[in-house]
Amino acid sequence: MNKIDGKEKAMAAVQVAKKELRRKIQNLLKDVPRESVNAQSTVVANKLFTLPEYLNARRISIFLSMPTGEISTTGIVRDALSKGKEVFIPYTHKLETTGNPSQPKVSVMDMLRLESMEEFESLQPDNWGIPSLDKQSIPNRQNCLGGTGVLEERPRGNPDDLGLDLIVMPGMAFDTDFQRLGHGKGYYDYFLNNYSKEIAGSPRASQRPYLGKLNCPSKLSLHCILC
Repeated sequence: MNKIDGKEKAMAAVQVAKKELRRKIQNLLKDVPRESVNAQSTVVANKLFTLPEYLNARRISIFLSMPTGEISTTGIVRDALSKGKEVFIPYTHKLETTGNPSQPKVSVMDMLRLESMEEFESLQPDNWGIPSLDKQSIPNRQNCLGGTGVLEERPRGNPDDLGLDLIVMPGMAFDTDFQRLGHGKGYYDYFLNNYSKEIAGSPRASQRPYLGKLNCPSKLSLHCILC
């Protein structure tokens, strides 16, 4: 066995282990009562509201919650908008490619501007039950990485408007070193990789990300990257 084969087998074993861990955690989370989810959501939001990184943030991205299995971020969205912060939310879509048309398109994520609480309350749920932006509105929405629309198609904007001050990120589980287990779709891996590239040379590029986690005393937790 050469080193490459050994590495590939090790990576495959990790993927199998992560898949099994996701299955076990999903079974735990589905049994968390709604009353507990609501209570934990309040605890997490109140903790976030006291952080200087949140209080000083002008541009913030916030994940929108699934109906079950994770805390509700509605209160965070409401508070951020009421304080005049620019709020960006996930928009997932298929990446257009020029390669082999027989290959499946990759699903990716952009962070696009949410204008108001009224708009938030009008969003329709996607297949996961997550409130989602209307596809017809996407080309005219501000992208957190500048310009409008999705990353591959947007016109370039003002470099001063690139980036975010804080990212509120979901996760299924976390360890003591802040390593995150997501849902396995790779949306945030793609987004954060592009984020680092796109903000190079902008005023926010010099800000070193600070990694923190807001814990609940039970089975649900919220994960933040504070920039």
